[in-house]
Amino acid sequence: MTQLFLSIAAVLGGLSVAAGAFASHALREKITERSLEIFETGARYQMYHALALLLVALLLSRAESPPSTLIASGWLFIIGIAIFSGSLYALSLTGVKSLGAIAPLGGAAFLAGWGALAFAAWSLKF
Repeated sequence: MTQLFLSIAAVLGGLSVAAGAFASHALREKITERSLEIFETGARYQMYHALALLLVALLLSRAESPPSTLIASGWLFIIGIAIFSGSLYALSLTGVKSLGAIAPLGGAAFLAGWGALAFAAWSLKF
């Protein structure tokens, strides 16, 4: 699980840099300022949670017996990125407003991931 989460974190982190550069250079003249802000919010939260997933991978590598809540937090961060950032990218590029209603589900996954990480912290043994 450590290698999987570490690999996914690296890919998602790199993709968030690419998304930010894409927004800054390719999208700036093509979409509205508000849509650009929405896209950049997706990229920013993707990076935050790619770093959180990196932390989960590092904790997994150090823990004697990783708690299931630690593994759950990693999956919740991945799900959150896919739903939250993905829906914001799609919303900003298509203008389909109903996609904005999906983002809170990703936000809930982020919150659940942080909660699971908090629970895991109490049972980690190094």
